[in-house]
Amino acid sequence: MSICVAANIDVRLGQTTILDDVSIAVSAGEWVTIVGPNGAGKSTLLSVMAGLSRSSGTVSVDGHDLVDLSPRRRARLLAYVPQQPEVPPGMSVNSYILLGRTPHLSLLGVEGPRDFEIVQEVIDQLDLTGFGHRTLESLSGGELQRCHLARAISQATPIVFLDEPTTALDLGHQQQALDLIKQLRQEHQITVVMTMHDLTLASQYSDRMVLLSDGRVVAEGTPAQVLDPNHLSTLYGARVRVLEIEGDIVVVPISE
Repeated sequence: MSICVAANIDVRLGQTTILDDVSIAVSAGEWVTIVGPNGAGKSTLLSVMAGLSRSSGTVSVDGHDLVDLSPRRRARLLAYVPQQPEVPPGMSVNSYILLGRTPHLSLLGVEGPRDFEIVQEVIDQLDLTGFGHRTLESLSGGELQRCHLARAISQATPIVFLDEPTTALDLGHQQQALDLIKQLRQEHQITVVMTMHDLTLASQYSDRMVLLSDGRVVAEGTPAQVLDPNHLSTLYGARVRVLEIEGDIVVVPISE
């Protein structure tokens, strides 16, 4: 059963076509990663699917057309982490992550013990223990990125949209963040839709990949089906070799 369906999505900026008749259906509990060269339209598509950018075509989540949902209802269905989220000045890490619980509060309600428990669990899992009273401005890029992920995960929605979620993270924290998302997905049947530049990392966590180029879907399927070396070399203008190592797909750039 599809939990998110984007149909016939077109986005144009003046005379420039950003997305051209793109359609994607994501099944409940699935992990789909959108990949492609710079300027392919990945972030725009993710923003449209999260209901944050206008387009022609339609997007539905859990059977509801996004245009018919109130912001509060939408925030209970999906969480979205952009590449560069706005950072509220002077806000502490704990307060920021706790904002993820806001959609679940009653009107004029306050957070209860369960809300604080959920937030603390996520803080511990994302290695943010001890950062709680620091301001967001005092954090490194990687630490701040983990805070954005923590806020989204604390929102406890059935679907999570992540735009390049590991860009500012070192190798260890990339694995920690993606492993946590994988764990939550398995435990709670969370659906994950993300964009990512790292094709190898994307292939290791994704059930399915969608390859965009010039605003169009040019390949879709399992990582093994999408990551064809000849196709990648043409689209990315790069020399690559695609290897399978102990069941994992690895994309390796090669020199002349």
